[in-house]
Amino acid sequence: MNKLENKVAIVTGASKGIGASIAKHFAAAGAKVVVNYASSKTYADKVVEEITAAGGTAIAIQADVAQITDVVRLFEETGTAFGTLDILVNNAGVYQYSPIEELTEENFHQQFNINVLGSLLTIQAAVKQFGDKGGNIINISSGVSNTPLASGSVYSATKAALDAITIALSKEFSGRNIRINSILPGIVATEGSISAGFVGSEIETKFVATTPLGRTGLPEDIAKVAVFLASDDAGWITGEKISVSGGIYGL
Repeated sequence: MNKLENKVAIVTGASKGIGASIAKHFAAAGAKVVVNYASSKTYADKVVEEITAAGGTAIAIQADVAQITDVVRLFEETGTAFGTLDILVNNAGVYQYSPIEELTEENFHQQFNINVLGSLLTIQAAVKQFGDKGGNIINISSGVSNTPLASGSVYSATKAALDAITIALSKEFSGRNIRINSILPGIVATEGSISAGFVGSEIETKFVATTPLGRTGLPEDIAKVAVFLASDDAGWITGEKISVSGGIYGL
């Protein structure tokens, strides 16, 4: 039996990397999936094509999660297409590692607007669409929320804020049948980490050497945990920060 049969899920930032893998794994588990993207239409359409070719159901919807009008439209179009909503995955995010001397207001607000405000806006919209039946929210955080890295003060702060939101809302949702959890990935090989030159670098080698499982993560490592958290198998789990890092952030 498919774990997510007859469920409807929105995955933000799902055109590439971890988000794309989550969308594909959700569809394989039986969910109808909204592949959200901000600007990468070609990649989002490709994810939808792969899902439908495998017998799944998916549509792509453009929306900038940091813009309330876009968020409202995203959820309205989801309702029109599938009639309901059961799962929200907040994966959309941006990051920049740079010395404090290079910090700009624009960079600060970009990271907080997408990573934090965007997640709050989508959660707000999801709760309305869940209705009395309840629902499930998964925030894709990062291991750096607990263990910040040099030159990543702003990005680490956004993820720490996201984890605080997860815990606070798990309490706020008491009695409403809404579960909310954070997944904290470690080092994962995605289009972003590859194009940034991280994968294959000395920094990656150093991290892998101190990771108990001895390898860089893959998007599907995160996606499989997301499927579990979205399913009834995780029915008694909420308000948790779950590290999926090969052990590096458990040291």
